[in-house]
Amino acid sequence: MHPAPSVIVFTTLSGLGFGLLVFLGLGMPAVTGLNAFIFFAIAYILAVGGLMASTFHLGHPERALKAFSQWRSSWLSREAWAALLALLVMAVFGAGLVFLGVRFSLLGLFGAALSLAVVFTTSMIYAQLKTIPRWNTHMTPVLFLSLSLAGGALLAGQITYALILLPLAGVVQVLWWMQGDKALGQSSTNIATATGLGEGGTVRAFEPPHTGTNYLLREFVHVVGRKHAQKLRVIAFGLGYALPVILLLLPFSHALAGVAVLSHLAGVVTSRWLFFAEAEHVVGLYYGKRVA
Repeated sequence: MHPAPSVIVFTTLSGLGFGLLVFLGLGMPAVTGLNAFIFFAIAYILAVGGLMASTFHLGHPERALKAFSQWRSSWLSREAWAALLALLVMAVFGAGLVFLGVRFSLLGLFGAALSLAVVFTTSMIYAQLKTIPRWNTHMTPVLFLSLSLAGGALLAGQITYALILLPLAGVVQVLWWMQGDKALGQSSTNIATATGLGEGGTVRAFEPPHTGTNYLLREFVHVVGRKHAQKLRVIAFGLGYALPVILLLLPFSHALAGVAVLSHLAGVVTSRWLFFAEAEHVVGLYYGKRVA
């Protein structure tokens, strides 16, 4: 699939924002007053900014409210409800910290759980798609959740947790890449099933169905060279996981912590670009753009 910048921004920023809200809901860091306001402002800017990017990616942004009506069957609708509830609950929780200096513990725990639910529902929008075997795996929610928690720990200044969660997220990322590389080949889909001609014998692409491009090719077929993808994976892993851990192991300074956050953000953006660019939609088989 063609990686739309708005979707990359949404999944990256919202994941970090809601990850930070998880830690704030758990009382990490235990801040009140102005300090609490700064942390909550960062979390809401990231979370709401990501959600707005997602809304503008819709073909008809003015119809975004309709997403709330399909919660029984749509993960997108469930994500919308989870995000709304999480933001409302954490707003009340944050107001108590900022204006009253009081921590409503149960409300914070509930808000943290809802924030995790947002990340999970977002991941399921992709994990449910059988047309993209690379995404259609239980590892996709694990990847989204581990990245959100690792980034949240980093933004919350929880060094101990970040030093545990960042390597863990790095391992999950590598395992997700390894599994994804085999997903299309291990699926039951191939050019014979894509065309419906399997019963007639061996099927191969003789000529493309079109002499030019079309909507399906523009939206669902994006081919990334293996060498190019491998280089980007190294960059994503180095910036997103390895470098932040190295910086956190050095004597603490706010400057190094800031660099660690920026490095992690750059690495996650790179890995998220690959998440979409390497998505092998099975429609590519019909057009001879995939081999399974």
